[in-house]
Amino acid sequence: MLGFWYTYERFFVKELLIIYHNLLKFFGGQGWWPAETPFEVVVGAILTQNTAWRNVERAIENLKEEGVLTPQGLSRLDGTRLAELIKPAGYYNVKAKRLKNLMAFLDGEYGGDLTKMFNAPLPSLRETILAVKGIGPETADSILLYAGEKPIFVVDAYTKRVLSRHDMITDGESYGDIQDLFMRNLPQDISLYKEYHALFVQLAKTFCKTKPLCAGCPLEEVWPTSNGK
Repeated sequence: MLGFWYTYERFFVKELLIIYHNLLKFFGGQGWWPAETPFEVVVGAILTQNTAWRNVERAIENLKEEGVLTPQGLSRLDGTRLAELIKPAGYYNVKAKRLKNLMAFLDGEYGGDLTKMFNAPLPSLRETILAVKGIGPETADSILLYAGEKPIFVVDAYTKRVLSRHDMITDGESYGDIQDLFMRNLPQDISLYKEYHALFVQLAKTFCKTKPLCAGCPLEEVWPTSNGK
């Protein structure tokens, strides 16, 4: 249970902020999430599972051209047609069902009103979103943070890869344990959570790839890796 982190909690408050500022200085602000509306963020959070963002953009553009990128538009759209429109994002039949499940939840609980949904308290809202079939922690937290402006840290595969390679976690740590690591040791700041998550993604795509490129990494000096896996 991340005992190493908790034992040295004071140290890692400072350490995590140093890491953040080094990444920010190197990469600059990422300006996530790229979307025109909160609802577009919600849809993108589901479509981005297991695919590249450029594919998500193509799928979202299809929805815009069809005039259905609203809660009401997706709710009334036939599931088969929805799957066709989001086909560029991959796993389109599965993702169409997940979108439909979320729209049914939004309509049933909040009358299709996204603002009303996000006015709900964070703990209970997160629990109810996670109860929607097909919505996991990463997707739920992306919706809450980037669309709902809620103070929740998003953990993804890139975050796990970076932390693991620097011996900060083991492969057995849960999503909740890793999330708690950041939320216990960082200020409760929505902008900070957004940028930190986005910067980890950029780091993983640029240096901490499947085959790591450690030379020149902005964390090379402040947070050295002890392995090259």
